[in-house]
Amino acid sequence: MSGTQEQPAEAERRLRRRRISPIWLVPVVALLIAGYLGWRTYVDRGPLVTVTFRDAGGLTAGQTQVRYKAVQVGTVETIELSDDLQQVQVRLRMNKSVQGRLTEGARFWVVRPRLTAGNVSGLETIVSGAYIEFDPGGEGASERDFAGLENPPGVRSDEPGRVFTLLAQRVGSLDRGSPVFFRDVTVGEILDIDPPGLDGNVTIHAFIRSPFDGYLREGSRFWNISGINARFGGGGLKLELESLRALLAGGVAFDTPPELRDEPPAPDVTRFQLYDDLEAAVSATTKDRLVFLLYFNESVRGIEVGTPVEMRGLRIGSVLERTLEYDLASDTFRVPVRIAIEPDRIAYPSGKAGRTQEDVLTYARRMVGNGLRGRLQTVSYVTGQVVIAFDFVPDAPPAEVVLQGEEIVMPTMSADSVLASVSSVAAQLQSIPFDEIGRNLNDTLASVSGLAGSPELRGAVQGLSGVLDQAQGLLRRADEGLAPLLRRLPGIASNLDQAVGRASSAMASIERGYGAQSEINRQVARVLAQASDAARSVRLLADLLDRHPEALIRGRTDRGNAP
Repeated sequence: MSGTQEQPAEAERRLRRRRISPIWLVPVVALLIAGYLGWRTYVDRGPLVTVTFRDAGGLTAGQTQVRYKAVQVGTVETIELSDDLQQVQVRLRMNKSVQGRLTEGARFWVVRPRLTAGNVSGLETIVSGAYIEFDPGGEGASERDFAGLENPPGVRSDEPGRVFTLLAQRVGSLDRGSPVFFRDVTVGEILDIDPPGLDGNVTIHAFIRSPFDGYLREGSRFWNISGINARFGGGGLKLELESLRALLAGGVAFDTPPELRDEPPAPDVTRFQLYDDLEAAVSATTKDRLVFLLYFNESVRGIEVGTPVEMRGLRIGSVLERTLEYDLASDTFRVPVRIAIEPDRIAYPSGKAGRTQEDVLTYARRMVGNGLRGRLQTVSYVTGQVVIAFDFVPDAPPAEVVLQGEEIVMPTMSADSVLASVSSVAAQLQSIPFDEIGRNLNDTLASVSGLAGSPELRGAVQGLSGVLDQAQGLLRRADEGLAPLLRRLPGIASNLDQAVGRASSAMASIERGYGAQSEINRQVARVLAQASDAARSVRLLADLLDRHPEALIRGRTDRGNAP
């Protein structure tokens, strides 16, 4: 009986030992959650990329962020030196959201405080510390190894616009970030400047923002506006300053001629020449410019590309090229200078006359026949500035206008010829006997001086002075004697007039008493006529003496005109 009761109790104890405690569910669940989170983290983890920089200044592993438009898109995991110890390899753990933009066009650079002539950037890193900026690439092959940029790029991948190539002989103060101007408005910037080649040409990559990139045509002109452009010319000192930013950071300006604005936009592969200034750009890009060739057998020091070509002191073109060549025919060296004449600067009397090759050649030959010659002319002896001047030279030696290929060769006159002309004039002046003329003039002056100091002339002058004194005395006496008479003459004339009036009254009475045909009437009429003539003569005498008192001495001088 007791054995039967012990068996169930033993079985119950064994069953309790086999049962698992619920407390073990907690770690199991935690383990499952951790595994899930780890798996999700692994699945959601972005790619690991390697960026190579020159140094790791300001970067900290596990802390430095990777940002795009101020949003964190990655973190620096490790920083290591390269095998050659020349660079720093920074491994970045990027977010999965940007995995598709890690292509060949993606760019990375370190944002630090930067102060350049063009702008100031990265000041916020003074407080927050340096970080790595990420610029996504476009569509393309996936990439995990990148070369970091030492400087921020001028243009981001999402900024609309195009990149064009400029070719220059010199860059002046241009640098990465220098602005590009269109009508004084900033429309782009210089992205990069390639090292110059053996030929000296420099390639510049310029970015033009939209819509200004559509303003470019294949004939558009670019010129350098860096710094201050100072020129000494016939008009004095001339200073040109585009803007303060261009003065500090350099700059490039461009424009499109009006006649090209209806042409299609320039393609991306178009290469433009960068000229030193606006004058050179206009001269070299004028659509209907005329190219001539001049040969000089003298020094052309001071003549450079862009040197003005003038006529009568006005600029009509520029120098395109100058070289040195050996002339086998004359066994000497000469300097061919290629110039461009801008017809727009010359007012032709009949439209576009002289624009075609045949018309230009005919016109040039006619002008050369009239003495037109090109020569070197110094416009400033202080700076040594020289221009090529065209002018008509009197008695110029005969010359011809010839064609050399497609270029018209114009005759020139050297400075020696000009000096020879001046020397000829000087020789003619020298042939004038100035010494003999001077001696004759001295003899004449000596004779005049001797005559002026002779006793005869002094005696004649003294005699003339005495005669004048006597004449003045005579006139005074005549004036004193005639003055009372002249004062009485008007009274006498007035009395005569009164007497004639009374006689006329008496005559009228006699006519009434004796008749108009009586003898006494006739006698009285004759007396009255004589009295009237006497009164008239007295009036004329008084008037003559009043106007010409000298008539008492010299007599009347107007007898031929007397009434």
